[in-house]
Amino acid sequence: MARRKKIYEGKAKILYEGPEPGTIVQYFKDDATAFNAQKKDVVDGKGVLNNRLSEFFMTGLNNVGVPTHFIRRLNMREQLVRSCEIIPLEIIVRNFAAGSLSERLGIEEGTQLPRPIVEYCFKDDALGDPLVSEEHIAAFGWASQQDMDDILSLALRVNDYLSGVMYGVGIKLVDFKIEIGRVYDGDFQRLVVADEISPDSCRLWDIESGRKLDKDVFRRDLGNLTDAYSEVARRLGVLPRTPMVKPTLIN
Repeated sequence: MARRKKIYEGKAKILYEGPEPGTIVQYFKDDATAFNAQKKDVVDGKGVLNNRLSEFFMTGLNNVGVPTHFIRRLNMREQLVRSCEIIPLEIIVRNFAAGSLSERLGIEEGTQLPRPIVEYCFKDDALGDPLVSEEHIAAFGWASQQDMDDILSLALRVNDYLSGVMYGVGIKLVDFKIEIGRVYDGDFQRLVVADEISPDSCRLWDIESGRKLDKDVFRRDLGNLTDAYSEVARRLGVLPRTPMVKPTLIN
């Protein structure tokens, strides 16, 4: 079997050249990072869970008419996705105050916001992914005004879908971040949701207890990250609700 060509390696994923033109194989690692990779660890099974959960969310979005780069899952750690030109922005949608928003504006964590707030960060690890305005985005040519209108629409549609799915299994969608890519069909360009959607990129709290079921478990040393992600997967039906019991051997 020919060795695959690595295109890019990030903190949580590796991208390989796909089997057909215009495709990429996205491999999910077990690496966990926080605070711009200042805190690192390897969490057994994290990559498998994120692969399955991202498949679940991307498939759901495709089914409700929100375009994504996802094509199909290949195995427990890999999925086939469309090659796209990533816009150098992280799009953050916030429904409740948490994390940097609480710190910046002095709003108590958990406070419901008057409406979903969409923020943009410039994707640059060396700079710590700084917050930017639409004025910065237009001035530096990262996206056109039409792109920004489409990005906002996509972000809010993703929020509607994820909020509903999570609420249905007793989970509050506090906030999340997505990336958007450009796909070209000849001269025609369209925007798609890219990268991943998983507990790595969302804040998820149990509605009743407030228990955190996302990467804040790792950031704040709140317990076992795999257990938290597995709980999300079980509630969504991605994993069985009860562990398989080994049969008892009778002599």
